[in-house]
Amino acid sequence: MLIKEFRIVLPISVEEYQVGQLYAVAEASKNETGGGEGVQVIANEPYEKDGEKGQYTHKIYHLQTKVPSIIRLIAPKGSLMVHEKAWNAYPYCRTILTNEYMKDFMIKIETWHKDDMGDQENVHGLDQAAWANTEVVDIDIADRSCISPKEYNPDHDPAIFKSEKTGRGPLGPDWKKELANNPNCPHMCAYKLVTVEFKWFGLQGKVEKMIHKVEKRLFTHFHRQLFCWIDKWYDLTMDDIRRMEEETKKELDEMRKNDEIKGLAVEDE
Repeated sequence: MLIKEFRIVLPISVEEYQVGQLYAVAEASKNETGGGEGVQVIANEPYEKDGEKGQYTHKIYHLQTKVPSIIRLIAPKGSLMVHEKAWNAYPYCRTILTNEYMKDFMIKIETWHKDDMGDQENVHGLDQAAWANTEVVDIDIADRSCISPKEYNPDHDPAIFKSEKTGRGPLGPDWKKELANNPNCPHMCAYKLVTVEFKWFGLQGKVEKMIHKVEKRLFTHFHRQLFCWIDKWYDLTMDDIRRMEEETKKELDEMRKNDEIKGLAVEDE
């Protein structure tokens, strides 16, 4: 088991982030779907359990072309699907990813959204031994060096983006210090505690480190996009978001259905 806590500071309030996060998730889902693959939404509904109340989602990620070819050759049919179950009791969220084929594989992401600059210790309340073995990783969304040149998109670069609706950005080299010294600018930190379990003799350590590297990349890209999309979601309400999620689910189902039909048609030729 390998645990890391990723801290992402943003020039956004905790209240604003709730809408921005859900908007960005919906947009990212559409961008990842095509060719009969991508994201399939199974459930998106309110829940209440053990005093916790929020929104529950269950998604399936179809990843056939998203993995190395050698794995596609040896993996059984249907094994390249990842189930994501999330309990969003904002400002706390918990997400668990599993694979039905790999019974000893699990990624758990627990997030606290706090109105601070990422300077709180052990916000998840781990016991002393677990916290001592947890690596803290700070992610700077304006640091272009964290992005592969092949993946760089100027439209998603906080270092050059300026919001017309809020006046925030661009984020310079010292943007965090400037933010901390400006009481009039909203700010927050997403504390993401990531626990990775991959019990496979000979591969465990290597794979767990690789997954954490992938999670850092995903968090970085996601939050760069979220900030640069602020003018698209800033005026939305939670009712707008729920309508958008329902429309997105229909779009995703239709995209995957049409692509599967096209695939069958090609096979029949």
